[in-house]
Amino acid sequence: MKTDLSSHIKLEHVSKRYYKPESEMELISLTRYEKVATNVVETPSEGAVWAAQEVADTIEQCLREKGRCVMGLGAGRCAMDVYGELVKMYFADKVSFNNVVVFNMTELGLGVPGDDESQSTLKRLSDGFLNKVDFAPENIHTFSSEATKENVFKLCKAYETEIDEYGGLDLIVCELTKNGGLAFNEAGSTSISSCRLVSLTGEIRTRIADSYQCEQSPKTAVTLGISNILNARKVISAAWGEGSAKAVFNTIEGNITDQYPASFLQMHHNVQLVIDLEAASALTRINYPWKVTSCEWNRTLLRRAIVWLSEKTGKPILKLTNKDYNEYGLSELVAVYGSGYNVNIQIFNDIQHTITGWPGGKPNADDTYRPERATPYPKRVLVFSPHPDDVVLAMGGTLRRLVEQGHEVHVAYVTSGDVMVSDEDLRRYVMVAERVARKNGYYSEQQQAVVERIMQSLNSKSPGDPDVAEERFVKGEIFVCEGLTSCAYLGVKEENVHQMSLPFYVDSPFGKGRITEADLLPVKELIERIKPHQIFFADDLCDPYGTHEPAANVVLAAIDELKTESFMHDCRVWMYRGLWGEWDIDHIEMAVPMSPEEFQYKRDAILKHQSQVHDAPFIDPENDDLNWQRSLKRNQETAELYSRLGLASYEAIETFVQYKP
Repeated sequence: MKTDLSSHIKLEHVSKRYYKPESEMELISLTRYEKVATNVVETPSEGAVWAAQEVADTIEQCLREKGRCVMGLGAGRCAMDVYGELVKMYFADKVSFNNVVVFNMTELGLGVPGDDESQSTLKRLSDGFLNKVDFAPENIHTFSSEATKENVFKLCKAYETEIDEYGGLDLIVCELTKNGGLAFNEAGSTSISSCRLVSLTGEIRTRIADSYQCEQSPKTAVTLGISNILNARKVISAAWGEGSAKAVFNTIEGNITDQYPASFLQMHHNVQLVIDLEAASALTRINYPWKVTSCEWNRTLLRRAIVWLSEKTGKPILKLTNKDYNEYGLSELVAVYGSGYNVNIQIFNDIQHTITGWPGGKPNADDTYRPERATPYPKRVLVFSPHPDDVVLAMGGTLRRLVEQGHEVHVAYVTSGDVMVSDEDLRRYVMVAERVARKNGYYSEQQQAVVERIMQSLNSKSPGDPDVAEERFVKGEIFVCEGLTSCAYLGVKEENVHQMSLPFYVDSPFGKGRITEADLLPVKELIERIKPHQIFFADDLCDPYGTHEPAANVVLAAIDELKTESFMHDCRVWMYRGLWGEWDIDHIEMAVPMSPEEFQYKRDAILKHQSQVHDAPFIDPENDDLNWQRSLKRNQETAELYSRLGLASYEAIETFVQYKP
C-alpha cells in the first residue's frame, strides 16, 4: 500500500539545470535574486542525505580544528529526516558523535503549570537520533525540567550562559516552518530575540499535535531565540513540500521582516538552506526562469511566461507585441516562433480550450479540444470530499452542472470534519435536542447522561483541548447533515452521498492518524461498486487541519491498486483546489465558468453549512476572510484573470487539473 502518493504529484517537469546548473557562472546567474545560499533537490530524501553529509563534514572540521563540535538541534520533521540519514552514516562508520555536544533548541510545555508534560522535543530527539548513535550522555543538554512561569526567564539566561561556556554553537540544524519560523520563533520574533518562554498559537498547537500524535498539545514552549541562531557559526535549515513555498520565497528572496523570522538568516554569513522542488516552486529560477537564464520551453512554461507578460504589460494576450517580448526579456520566443503574435495565438487557443460548460463532457460533440471526452454519456461521477463542505466550497458550481447535465453523481465524505464545528454550535444543537425530547416526552436517562457528559466537557475544557467522544460524534453529525442539505440543494440524491468516516480520522483526537488498510478498503469498495467514469479529489494539501493530505493519499492509494481494473481504463481523475490554494493558470486543464445566477446558487449551497458561516475556526490572517468567503473570492479572481487575458468574461470560474496514475 502506497501511502504518500500525494507527495509525488508533479504538475510539471522542471529542467534540472534550473536547480543543478553545470557551472559556477550559471549558478550565480540563476540565484541573482536569492539572498541565502540554497540547495534545491528533487525529493525530501535527497535533501536529507545532502544535509546529513553537510553536518558530518562540519563535525569533522570542528573535531580537526578544536577537538569537539557544539550543535543546536531542532526537532521538526525535516530535521528528523536529516537525523535519520546521520544514523545511517553512523552505522556505516562515516561519522562519530562521541565528541559532539548537543543543545536542544526547544522544549514543550515548560513554564506554565497544567501543560501536558508527556510530550518532549528531547524525547523525540533521543528516540529518533541521540540514543541510536554514540553521543556521550554528559554531552546532551536541554532546558531545565524545573522551569516554572516564575523562574523560566532566569533559567533561559542560564541556558544561554551554558552555551557560551562551551564556546558557542558551531552548528544549528533546524526546520524552516511553513509559517517562516525557526524553532518556535514565529511571526513577531525579532532579530534580537533570545532564549525565552513563548505561547503557542492554535495553528502551531495543531501542527505539534499532528507531529507528536498527542491528544492535548502544549500551550507553551521554551525556544532559543533568533539571536541565538544568528550567533551560531553555521546554520543548516530544511523545508519540504508545496506548503512551505511561500515561507521559502520570503526567506530567500523577500525583505527581512519579523513576519517571516527565517528571513533574518539573510544576515548570517554561513547558512545552507536545503529545499525540495515543491518548496522551491515560488523561487524566481523555478517559477520565472526566463528572468535569470535562457529557458527550455515547454507548454506549461510557455503559458506561464505569456500570462506573466500579459499581466506585466496590462494587455490581453492577443495584443502583446514583439516590443513587449523584447522589453521584458522574452525575445528568444520571438526568435523561436518567428513573431510574438504566433506565440499569442498558440497560448490564447491553449487557454481557451480549458474552458468548458460541460465538465462531464458534451454528448454528440467534437471533443478534440475539450478537456473532457464526450462519451460515455451519461457518466458515473464520484467526488471525494475531505470534510463535508470541501466539495461545495471548491467545486459546488461544477457539481450542480454535472447533476443538471444528467450524470449520476456521488459524493463521499472522507471524514465527518467534527473538529471544524465550534463548541458554541454544539451547545446550541444539544440544547435544542434536549428541549424537543423533553417537550415530547421521550427524554431518557441515557440521553441525559450523554447531555451531561457533553455539557461537563464544554464547561471545563480550555481552548485547544480535545473533545470527548460524545462531542466528536454530535459535531460530526451536525457537519454531515449540513453537507446532506447542501448536496440536496445542488441536486445530488441523498442515497448518493456516502459518509465514510475513515479510521485515520476517527481514531485520532485531532483527526490526523496514519492511513492503513482499514482506510483503504472502504474507499476501494466504493470505487469498485460505482465504477466511475470520473473521480474528483482535493489536492488542496495546505489546510491547517492536516486532513486533506491523508484524505488525498487514501484515495490515491485506492486508485493505484485499482488502476489495472478494466473499468479504470475509462476513468479520468481530476484534482480540485479552492480553499487553501488555487491552481496557477499554467497548470489548469479544465475551467468551469459560472454565470452570476449560478455563482449565487453556489454561495447559497455553501451557506447551508451554518456551522462554518460565522464561527469557522480558521480565518485568513491577511484580510480576515472566512473559509467560504475566501473560496468564492478565488473563483472570482480566476474569472477576472481569464478576462484580463482577453478571454470570455465570466462571474466566476472553478478549475481542475487531471491526475494521471
